[in-house]
Amino acid sequence: MAHNLAPTVNCSLDDIDLTALKDPAGIFELIEVVGNGTYGQVYKGRHTKTGQLAAIKVMDVTEDEEEEIKLEINVLKKYSNHRNIATYYGAFIKKSAPGKDDQLWLVMEYCGAGSVTDLVKSTKGQSLKEEWIAYICREILRGLSYLHSNKVIHRDIKGQNVLLTDNAEVKLVDFGVSAQLDRTIGRRNTFIGTPYWMAPEVIACDENPDATYDNRSDLWSLGKIK
Repeated sequence: MAHNLAPTVNCSLDDIDLTALKDPAGIFELIEVVGNGTYGQVYKGRHTKTGQLAAIKVMDVTEDEEEEIKLEINVLKKYSNHRNIATYYGAFIKKSAPGKDDQLWLVMEYCGAGSVTDLVKSTKGQSLKEEWIAYICREILRGLSYLHSNKVIHRDIKGQNVLLTDNAEVKLVDFGVSAQLDRTIGRRNTFIGTPYWMAPEVIACDENPDATYDNRSDLWSLGKIK
């Protein structure tokens, strides 16, 4: 895809100046809503010059969510070169009228076959074939293994966040609540994610400030996908 936003590997949260990002006008255009992410709606979009499709998450840039937005950009910049993580194309800022929040456009690889949740619903109550389940789980585990080896917990593994391309490639998406583990401690104690898919040790953090968890919580969530 022709654009000028090559991923940067070494980048901290403070290195990203959201106000300095380019305006998406004339570069990408929105086509239709295809889903919802942690902090915004996801659109099917198109690169205006090449016609290549892209997934574009549109988020209001508020002070409360600015850190999470920067975190997601950083995770995608650093780790989306893996075959099981949706490729990052770039980030843009669409300026809004005075008094309204600006919008961040987070542009990623478009996965045209939908989510694992969509796939399960399409079976109309029937079970997926065992070989399909094995294949999808293997590909998710490859993506998680890569993230975990880099001290990253996804923290919101669920059917809606595992997408399929038209070539049946499996891609992890939505890193809005992911976490970088401290390289010496290696545990977190924040109650965050989607409750149905949360591991017990993550839920425990809601009531016990001393409770902690690590990347194994992602594996629990994987086991809940159905």
